[in-house]
Amino acid sequence: MNRARQIVFGRNPRRTAVRVLVLASVSFIVFRWMLIPIRTDGISMLPTYHSDTFNVVNRLAYWNSTPSRGDVVAIRLAGPRVVYVKRVVGLPGERIGIVEGQVEVNGAALSEPYVRHRRAWDVPDVSLGPREYFVIGDNRGMAPADHDFGRVEANRILGKLVF
Repeated sequence: MNRARQIVFGRNPRRTAVRVLVLASVSFIVFRWMLIPIRTDGISMLPTYHSDTFNVVNRLAYWNSTPSRGDVVAIRLAGPRVVYVKRVVGLPGERIGIVEGQVEVNGAALSEPYVRHRRAWDVPDVSLGPREYFVIGDNRGMAPADHDFGRVEANRILGKLVF
């Protein structure tokens, strides 16, 4: 019995308890406020992210910076656990439109190597405000009516997907 107890608790049970408490506290903080686990649902980000996969959102990614074009971000809908996962294609102050499935930024076609399937979407130009981003999924083979995309305020961007 004494040997089993030593294996479980170590030579110094008090020290082991402190380590377990510190590890549990750090894990709680990290996975509650810094790295948020999410599960994707839907096909709007195919082929980059598949439905029903586990991903992690880094909430500190934009602590001292802003989202960049091409970043895959989580957008808060109702609390930190209900989010959309989309790609940033338009930055504040830009004019964004979609012509025959091709995203145009200020009238110039955007290179998007991550898009595999396109449908002839036509979306009129929108001008983004100083704190707005334009987000869209990678699966452009869907009908536009089945796809959520468009402007999003900077304060709704929860963070950047890590994987």
